[in-house]
Amino acid sequence: MCGIVGYIGYNDSKEILLKGLEKLEYRGYDSAGIAVINNDGVQIFKEKGRIADLREAVDPKVEAQTGIGHTRWATHGVPSRTNSHPHQSASERFTLVHNGVIENYDILKREYLQNVEMKSETDTEVIVQLVELFANEGLQVEDAFRKTLTLLHGSYALALIDEQDKETIYVAKNKSPLLVGLGFGFNVVASDAMAMLQVTDKYVELMDKEMVIVKKEEVTIKNLDGEVINREPYTAELDASDIEKGTYPHYMLKEIDEQPAVMRKIIQNYQDENGELEIDSDIVTAMNDADRIYIIAAGTSYHAGLVGKQFIERMAQIPVEVHISSEFGYNMPLLSKKPLFIFISQSGETADSRQVLVQVKEMGHKSLTITNVPGSTLSREADHTMLLYAGPEIAVASTKAYTAQLAVLAILAEVTAKSRAMEVPFNLVQELGIVANAMEVLRDSKEDFEMIAHEYLSTTRNCFFIGRGIDFYVGLEGALKLKEISYIQAEGFAGGELKHGTIALIEEGTPVIALATQKFVNLSIRGNVKEVVARGANPCIISMDGLNMEDDRFVIPEVHELLTPLISVVPVQLISYYAALHRDCDVDKPRNLAKSVTVE
Repeated sequence: MCGIVGYIGYNDSKEILLKGLEKLEYRGYDSAGIAVINNDGVQIFKEKGRIADLREAVDPKVEAQTGIGHTRWATHGVPSRTNSHPHQSASERFTLVHNGVIENYDILKREYLQNVEMKSETDTEVIVQLVELFANEGLQVEDAFRKTLTLLHGSYALALIDEQDKETIYVAKNKSPLLVGLGFGFNVVASDAMAMLQVTDKYVELMDKEMVIVKKEEVTIKNLDGEVINREPYTAELDASDIEKGTYPHYMLKEIDEQPAVMRKIIQNYQDENGELEIDSDIVTAMNDADRIYIIAAGTSYHAGLVGKQFIERMAQIPVEVHISSEFGYNMPLLSKKPLFIFISQSGETADSRQVLVQVKEMGHKSLTITNVPGSTLSREADHTMLLYAGPEIAVASTKAYTAQLAVLAILAEVTAKSRAMEVPFNLVQELGIVANAMEVLRDSKEDFEMIAHEYLSTTRNCFFIGRGIDFYVGLEGALKLKEISYIQAEGFAGGELKHGTIALIEEGTPVIALATQKFVNLSIRGNVKEVVARGANPCIISMDGLNMEDDRFVIPEVHELLTPLISVVPVQLISYYAALHRDCDVDKPRNLAKSVTVE
């Protein structure tokens, strides 16, 4: 959600900034812009729409060795050229880009900026106007920037340039992610290392309430008291080829196809030299010390948490609660005496989850982050981290990160169970290998899923997913995938709940996708299918081999019953993909959505 890039060096900055913004498109945005500074002053190019539209607007004749850029996802003010970033101060001396939300911007406007005419509806403009106000009062730019930061309440990642100093970019962060990249004769700023992997893989992490003075040959980090902070850089472990589509038409299809390889990579990374699954012993201790586990997540990660609850409770026999992070932060339930908090987040930057993490740390509770991004905020701030090893996920609709989350949660449950001398119902290494093979079978069945999407979803306004037991949770994820990228109103329901209200929505031809992978409720879910068929529904049953019946629309390969969510989700991912494709939707970048939700 929103993205920032910046460059200062000896090369022309325009193309570096534009390519960096293109790498951040996956985060979600509705407008984009860059500002460059040279001997002629600051020149701004910005447009509502895609980076391609911005490219058209940029004057190719302009050359500048310093610049900042931004992709905006609207919060304050409608998507428009006026509200897009960069924003300038009243005299146009200062130019700024900002990710995050300034909660007290209206108060600051009334208290400090009553005589300043605002050009936009954004909270961001308040920041740049304050910097100019304090500079006009006689403060040096660094001090004016620092004073402004002390007044801001909320989240921010900032990059500021001064028309009177083309040799400096001023940078700061609080809650929103931001990195400084190091080069030889240049330095860069980025919300995500992927944005500037084209020029450097060396980055310095920034902590909350820090500011940075970025020059061509020097980077100085300070706290808000002006004290210099020394911090060693790290190497971003990303392969530039991983973030390219290759021969695929969409990132989402590529990432669906990568799932078997992800399963094998997870096994490899969590195996010891004897072939046994192994995780950090401190994590195992934290699990065993807990009297209750609280899984905190949002969206797809929340659905993974619901399945993870089943893994942990059935294998390790530890009670688990699963909560939506945006609700938990403001409505915390009565906690057990020895809780362990598990935060699940693909990006590791989810703002709603982070605010819960901050609260539980203040309460003295232990925490574990399960994420795809090493060095992310949730990973740095939690006591422990387990990585997904899924590689960069670019499409907004999460696919391989979801199945990676399930696999890692299963590993966590299995290792914990064995440490408690509990019997595990399978050899997880072997079963995850079977899962990977089954995924390959499904990957090679795309024509079947494209036909299902065309048959059931090409013209429908809505669709229902039903399941019982663990299939219900997969149905929730299937409904989310479908609504995210095809804009079909889709909902997931427990099969037994249909008769308690939802069945009133069934009309002639309504698609109902039913999942049947659990032996103990196989006949029950089929009874629910008969109920909706009697009301005119168009049923599509996806079952597991061994439980299948004559009229089932697709049969998935058999895996261990507890691990079926890793397999049954692949058909609904592909069905959603083809439904969106047939409806001419933007598969990788659906409207109004962001990949990394960095504001609460």
